[in-house]
Amino acid sequence: MDSVEEKLYPDTPPTKVRGKEEKFAKADTNPFWIGLARFIFLRLLKHRFCAFRYKGFEDYLAAGGNQVPTIIFSVHSNWWDGLVLFHIANFIMKREIRIMVEELNRMPILRHAGAFSVNKKSAQSSMKALQYGIKEACNTSNVLALFPQGIIRPPHFRPIVFQTGLAYMAQGIIKEFGKVNVIPVAVDYKFLRDNRPEVLVTLAKPITLTDAKADRKELTHFLENELEKICEEQEKHISQGEIDEYKILFKDIKWYRYIEQRLKRV
Repeated sequence: MDSVEEKLYPDTPPTKVRGKEEKFAKADTNPFWIGLARFIFLRLLKHRFCAFRYKGFEDYLAAGGNQVPTIIFSVHSNWWDGLVLFHIANFIMKREIRIMVEELNRMPILRHAGAFSVNKKSAQSSMKALQYGIKEACNTSNVLALFPQGIIRPPHFRPIVFQTGLAYMAQGIIKEFGKVNVIPVAVDYKFLRDNRPEVLVTLAKPITLTDAKADRKELTHFLENELEKICEEQEKHISQGEIDEYKILFKDIKWYRYIEQRLKRV
C-alpha cells in the first residue's frame, strides 16, 4: 500500500489546525539548564554540520551590543533554525535567548533553554505571548528571537512576508525602554567542499528603532525588505565563494578528512 506523503509546508499554523487550548508557558531558565542546553545543542550541531560560520558581530557591538534591547529575526525553513538562533544568542552575543515556540506543550523542556509558548488559536492567547516577549526583551541580559513569517516556509521562499507581531513587539519595547535594535539574520545551510553541510549566519547591521507610533504595516514591510536583502546578499557571496570574512564558531573535521588532506599533500 502506498504511503501518503504529509504536506511539508501547510499554510495554517499547527495550533490553529489542532484547535487545542493550551496554557501559556513562560521561559524557565537557570544556569544549570542553560549550561546543559548549550552542551547538548552544540553537540547536535557538530554531529550534523562540519562548521558554523558567522559574520556581522562587529556591527552588533558598534550599535550598543548588550546595552540595548535586541530582537533578532530570520526566516524559518527547517528544524535546525531554532538551534542556530540559540547559538547566536548564547555563544556569540553572550545573552540568554527568549524565543517564541508554537506547541511548546509537546516539548516543555525547551522552556529551560529560553522558549516561551504562543497559541495562535485566539488573538487573546497570542497577545499574552507578545506582551511577555516585550517584557523579557527589556531585560538586556536577554535577546528576543523571532520567526516573523509565523509559519515554516520552503528554503529561499519569496517573497518574505511577515505577520505584524515583530513590529508590535518592537514598538512595545520602545515604549518601555526608549529604543530597540532589530537585526535581520540570514541563515543558510551549504555543502562547501565537505561531505557534511555548514551553517552560515550573516547578521545584518542593527536597525535602531525609536518611534513607537510609526505605522505598523509600513514598519513590517520595511523589515521584510531588510531581511530579504540580507538573505539575497548572503546567497550572492556564498555563490562566489566569498566566505573569508566569516568567523568560525566551530569547525569539526572528522578523522577521515584529516587523512584525505594529508594524502593530498603527498
